[in-house]
Amino acid sequence: MTRVLFIVLPLLVGGMLAGCSRHETPAYQGYVEGEYVYLGSSQAGKLTQLPVARGDMVRADAPLFALESVDETAALEQARQQLASARAQLADIETGKRAPEVNVTRAQLAEAVANARKASLQLVRDEAQFKAGGIAKAQLDDSRANAEATAAQVREMTNQVEVARLPGRAQQIAAQRAQVAAAEAALAQAQWKLDQKHVRAPAEGRIYDTLYRVGEWVPAGSPVVQMLPPRNIKVRFFVPENIVGGLAPGRAVAIHCDGCAADISATITYLSNQAEYTPPVIYSNESRSKLVFLIEAHPQVADAARLHPGQPVTVVLK
Repeated sequence: MTRVLFIVLPLLVGGMLAGCSRHETPAYQGYVEGEYVYLGSSQAGKLTQLPVARGDMVRADAPLFALESVDETAALEQARQQLASARAQLADIETGKRAPEVNVTRAQLAEAVANARKASLQLVRDEAQFKAGGIAKAQLDDSRANAEATAAQVREMTNQVEVARLPGRAQQIAAQRAQVAAAEAALAQAQWKLDQKHVRAPAEGRIYDTLYRVGEWVPAGSPVVQMLPPRNIKVRFFVPENIVGGLAPGRAVAIHCDGCAADISATITYLSNQAEYTPPVIYSNESRSKLVFLIEAHPQVADAARLHPGQPVTVVLK
């Protein structure tokens, strides 16, 4: 009997040691979560276009919805016309008078020069007649006054020709340039308001819901489309406190889900720094008294479409 015990005992110990040497990679239960994007407009208006429906997969920059924009379109056209007017006035000020206007001033100068020459010749004749006693002193004075007046007209018209060639004054040009800048800002504002009436997808993603129907009034800031880009899909799982110390962002994990042909690779992107009690989603008699830490991991964008928010998964650390 004693000999039998000595034989059996080593076999039992060997079996226990062999059982302890087998090591299984621990798996942690988790679930898929999506960070939805709610898309609306900063402007209010009646919904006129909704080309997407729940479940559609849309590309980046695809049109999602449009609001009535009659007022914004008219305001944009008004801003364009005001900008064109301001720019035309600035160009007119910077270039001075037009060539035909300058030619008119030059013709007036030529006429003044001819009158001055005629008056000068008349003054010479009157001075000779006055010396000979042929005319009175008053007539000579009139000739002198006429010669001086016509000479003054020549100087005036000469200056007007020079002024006609000059652009506007520096202060006047600066003021008009400010008007152009203000008109450009008004145009940009009108364009922005019009663009707000036509909302496009910020990224590729799936339409999860539409919150208004065509013809309904949409208040400013109210979301019309709810979508989920693949990059916003993540996995949340919990690990015990004796595991979290060895984890860090960038750690690779494998995600297993029912129905998936193969595991999905993901990378840890967030570790909670606050412990919490085991949540009911992974509740078990063995772990109910243990503290756990929340971990988040993001799969590759190409694989994210295989996961669905709310789907339970199993996560294995690599």
